[in-house]
Amino acid sequence: MEFHSPFRHGFVRCATCTPASEVADPQFNAKSMLELAREGHEKHVSLMVFPELALSGYAIDDLFGQDALLDAVEHAIAYMVEESRSLNPVLLVGAPLRHEGRLFNCAVVIHSGRILGIVPKTHLPNYREFYEKRWFASGRSVREAEMTVAGQVVPFGIDLQFAASTVKDFIFHVEICEDLWAPAPPSDFGALSGALILANLSASNITVGKAETRRLLCSAQSSRTWSAYLYSAAGPGESTTDLAWDGQACIYELGELLAETERFPSGSQMCIADIDLERLRLERLRTGTFNDAATLHLRPGKTFRRVMFDFTLPMAATDLIRPLARYPFVPADHSKLDQDCYETFNIQVQGLMKRLQATGIRKLCIGVSGGLDSTHALLVAARAYDRLGWPRSDILAFTMPGFATGDETKGNAWALMRGLGVTAEEVDIRPLATQLLKDLNHPFSNGEPAYDVTFENVQAGLRTDFLFRAANQRNAFVLGTGDLSEIALGWSTYGVGDQMSHYNVNASVSKTLIQHLIRWVIRSELFSPDTGETLGRILDTIISPELVPTDESGAMQSTEDKIGPYDLHDFFLFYITRFGLKPSKVAYLALQAWGDVERGNWPAYFPESKKREFDLATIRKWLETFLFRFFTISQFKRSASPNGPKVTSGGSLSPRGDWRAPSDGNARVWLKELQENVPKG
Repeated sequence: MEFHSPFRHGFVRCATCTPASEVADPQFNAKSMLELAREGHEKHVSLMVFPELALSGYAIDDLFGQDALLDAVEHAIAYMVEESRSLNPVLLVGAPLRHEGRLFNCAVVIHSGRILGIVPKTHLPNYREFYEKRWFASGRSVREAEMTVAGQVVPFGIDLQFAASTVKDFIFHVEICEDLWAPAPPSDFGALSGALILANLSASNITVGKAETRRLLCSAQSSRTWSAYLYSAAGPGESTTDLAWDGQACIYELGELLAETERFPSGSQMCIADIDLERLRLERLRTGTFNDAATLHLRPGKTFRRVMFDFTLPMAATDLIRPLARYPFVPADHSKLDQDCYETFNIQVQGLMKRLQATGIRKLCIGVSGGLDSTHALLVAARAYDRLGWPRSDILAFTMPGFATGDETKGNAWALMRGLGVTAEEVDIRPLATQLLKDLNHPFSNGEPAYDVTFENVQAGLRTDFLFRAANQRNAFVLGTGDLSEIALGWSTYGVGDQMSHYNVNASVSKTLIQHLIRWVIRSELFSPDTGETLGRILDTIISPELVPTDESGAMQSTEDKIGPYDLHDFFLFYITRFGLKPSKVAYLALQAWGDVERGNWPAYFPESKKREFDLATIRKWLETFLFRFFTISQFKRSASPNGPKVTSGGSLSPRGDWRAPSDGNARVWLKELQENVPKG
């Protein structure tokens, strides 16, 4: 089915290659590259990048001045062009080529029996082990030129970029090795002119530490230019007279590593990744700095000729080849998870410290339910008071049991408050709630089991109302606890309810991240071992507002049964707000991430018992719920959100920050797109 193809959703498959080679043997090298090209064709690859001077070899010194070799290179190009007629990928091949009495270090762009264009190297290194100016002319002044190769008259120059006329956003630019290492590399201007994929054909001998430098360069360039960066370095077979080669090839997108080959291979290899062209285009569209830079730098002399070509995406492919996190707010890498948790927690602590100092108020009120959000907010508060040198007893913590509060959660709340040494009180809200329901002539006051939204919000509202009045009485301010996921879904009581506070440290922390933050607090031993044990019990408790009594079977009210799994909602939230992706694409990505519990890596320290998988019908159902709640019934609450620090690059929903939207909007466009483009099962 077409829906299941990554190419239906704005992806294009790319490969960076390190073929086996022989010194000064163009025919052998051409055959080696064609073997990889045929493999790429079978794997539905659209663009393949080979190393610099791959046809001749890079480290052949004065052999570049031999006509016999250069003739053999042109014959090898003709052979590759002919053999490419039955292949779908665009091939970027490195070769030394003669033009008007000069020799250029070139990238030859080949597709289906046609040379689309030839790009010469701009920056020629001539220091330490490099000696390129001895043999090559720089292409920096070559524009609007043509050359004849393999019987074809083709565009030649550094002013070329290439675009598929039949595939939206498939636009790429080519540069060669040193071009990336120089200030203001040619790919800067290629990107500013619209290229979403930047390719680098490199030789790049290996020295200790150089591989990491290459990674940093590729990552930074893809991040700075809002692009994908494809890099291929020379590998096995290059001359080791004075140098060595590690065959490093990698693919980056927006600063993130998607794929990388093994280094020091004994034979040919390549790495493959699906590039999200749609995401790249949208990121540039949403970032005004990119267009400002284009306006500033694209002046006469920096414009590009766009070479158009016909291209057919192999829609039969159904596998997505790229890392895809199930929890986009939570890094899967163990070391990065600890670093992100450390930074998140301390951003929250720093934000609260500043607010406390600015107000001159030394006390705060917080409601503690024994659930995840209030637990984490209380941990942040305790740490902030420690950092300020203030007694934790000035944290006024209240547990406020209602009609459905369970013994376990209340017990955990008390254990946490005692363990942290805060001032703890219990206030039973049931008498006040009963009186208010009676005043409203609510059926519950007459003994009926009517557990509607009024029944729930009377309790939620009374809790927050009490905290504000307690804050008035005790010269304190109210610390909010609601998280980013709840704010996205509007899962809060508006006004004098849990939607409101004087400051909310959890405002841009997702539900899935909060779980890992609490695990990090346990591992970091920031608090006593007894507190760590309490936190472990809280993590094992079902997510529930505890506003409705248990059912006949004794089951507690479940938030996720009502509005859907936070695992999915956080996934939807990230891709819709951070990148502006269409619902159908978000559904496709969710299926790729969550359709098979065995696919990919789960985040560190995630309990085996909580691993889940979701089929397409389930994803579609809850995505509909998310779209309706997010675009239709929640924005008015977000428009009145209290202050709170932005924490992750996933963004916040503050009306003063990452997300600004009309309170009276609707979800019709998004729901229609989902319903028309996503199968029901």
